[in-house]
Amino acid sequence: MPVDVVLEDDRWSAVDLAEMAQRAALATLTHLDLDLQGFEISLLACDDTRIAALNEDFRDKPQPTNVLSWPSAERGAAVDGATPPAPDSAQDTELGDIAIAYDTCLREAEAAGKPMADHVTHLIVHGILHLLGYDHERDLDATLMEGLEVEILGKLGLPDPY
Repeated sequence: MPVDVVLEDDRWSAVDLAEMAQRAALATLTHLDLDLQGFEISLLACDDTRIAALNEDFRDKPQPTNVLSWPSAERGAAVDGATPPAPDSAQDTELGDIAIAYDTCLREAEAAGKPMADHVTHLIVHGILHLLGYDHERDLDATLMEGLEVEILGKLGLPDPY
């Protein structure tokens, strides 16, 4: 499962983001019984300025956020609370792109009293689930997605982030 990490902000080097991303991707795809070698993800490690520009460009929200994701295809479930259809690794190898902002992640981790690595791992799992069609716009979808996050993080030895 190759996660291609692009470090745009050198502060990410201190937290071994590439290893965290690989570990989070492996745990997420394994939990969902998906082919580990069949998919690719790109992860942009940036700062608040860059993610605010991306957030404005793609979501009309001109402020920083912790993580953004761009699935390569629409994979969402039509019914609220249903599991999205699994991508086909033979035809749909690129799952999409994720961007994560150092400043916001650090602020949130410190405010919650969590280790930065735990918070970032959670956000990467969250972003990957978005690439796979999971969402939290509708109530039952949010319940499904958050439950998966808790289960995946638990398998990684991390506490419930909610």
